[in-house]
Amino acid sequence: MEQYYLAIDIGASSGRHILAHREDGRMVLEEVYRFSNGMARKDGALIWETERLFEEIKNGMKRCRELGKIPVSLGIDTWGVDFVLLDGQGERIGDAVAYRDGRTRGMEEKVNEIIGQEELYARTGIQRQSFNTIYQLMALKQRQPWQLERAKTLLLTPDYFNYLLTGKAATEYTIASTTQLVSPQTKEWDRELIRRLGYPEGIFTQISMPGTELGNLREEVQREVGFDAVVIHPAAHDTGSAVIAVPGNEPQPLYISSGTWSLMGTELLRADCSPESRKRNLSNEGGYDGRFRYLKNIMGLWMIQSVRKEIGEGLSFGEICEQASGCGIGSIVDCNDERFLAPENMTREVCMACRESGQREPEGIGEVAAVIYNSLARCYAGTVEEIEAMTGCHYACIHIMGGGSNAEYLNRLTARATGRRVLAGPVEATAIGNISAQMIARGELGGLGDARDCISRSFPIVTYEPGE
Repeated sequence: MEQYYLAIDIGASSGRHILAHREDGRMVLEEVYRFSNGMARKDGALIWETERLFEEIKNGMKRCRELGKIPVSLGIDTWGVDFVLLDGQGERIGDAVAYRDGRTRGMEEKVNEIIGQEELYARTGIQRQSFNTIYQLMALKQRQPWQLERAKTLLLTPDYFNYLLTGKAATEYTIASTTQLVSPQTKEWDRELIRRLGYPEGIFTQISMPGTELGNLREEVQREVGFDAVVIHPAAHDTGSAVIAVPGNEPQPLYISSGTWSLMGTELLRADCSPESRKRNLSNEGGYDGRFRYLKNIMGLWMIQSVRKEIGEGLSFGEICEQASGCGIGSIVDCNDERFLAPENMTREVCMACRESGQREPEGIGEVAAVIYNSLARCYAGTVEEIEAMTGCHYACIHIMGGGSNAEYLNRLTARATGRRVLAGPVEATAIGNISAQMIARGELGGLGDARDCISRSFPIVTYEPGE
């Protein structure tokens, strides 16, 4: 009888339930449920619809029951930094505000008044980004202090859903590291930093490592979905799970987890919190097995997704790639500029950036997409050089995993721009990494090396050479 594992992978635009089992030494996946996600506007703020998302989580679990494929365990991964606050009765306080909301404007300056950027990086090793949890909490402290006063518990997004499933409040390490409030030395909350910032220390729950079993489903959830299963912490940050799925066993693989964001980096056994690392805006996010994801957040395919909604309605991403590949426009924009984080109109913003820098403005979906794809490839090339300079390693190839690994045109541009071989796949890296952590926890895989060997055997990888 097959033993099934369930990955519930929730991204900024969609979520899905993927079942997996092993067959002849290979991992076999089956997507059983998919649902939409996206930020909603409520009372002037961009929020996540957590009640609806939790209903969708249960709907996908019910689908497993309908199929007669009951998972022995399940794990949830999501994006980072966003959170909910719970009161003394375990009820949510306010809405789950999304990271693209503008409430953190001016909050870096407020934090800097208490702790400078140099010391903050030395303590946390996390890339400066205006939407990090540390700044979201400062926005609450400044504008809605009553929420912090009432709060008894802070849970990041996947931890909140785990709480609704099991009744247990705990924080997974990889997702906690995105808050910019965790020490890379102790892998625990930096409570001195939290006190200095004036955040209530008691709201931060115990940090658990990937592979930790939280426990069984609450009885009411069991009755509703029709079965029981053990809830396990995967690497709850989606990129943390994706990096588990880097195929093969290179000691320090260079990867791009390509989706809404492009997370480009390598693995370190010890965080680099040096001044030079800070200057390059590299991040030391928590990884599986005590490792660090030494990476840079790059704006990613969010730009293409936005342009498609604005001027490419009805076109597939493949068709957009095809149109872009036939364009000769050479204009480039800085993908890491915060102007592209949440503009009212991405197409207009790209055109304005080109005009302001004296370059030709793109016209039509093909040219706009070509500017974005070429800009991403150029950014990847610069980031490779930065990571090599910091680690002292030379990387002959780049692993591109996730949905963006299907973007053939971008993969070819990346190989040319970086001068490295590109290995594209697996596409479902986040779900595969999530499931791998569960399989390791339950003894079906022997550890990270065994998981990566299994992944290499199980999923196709497409190679792009720099000279193609």
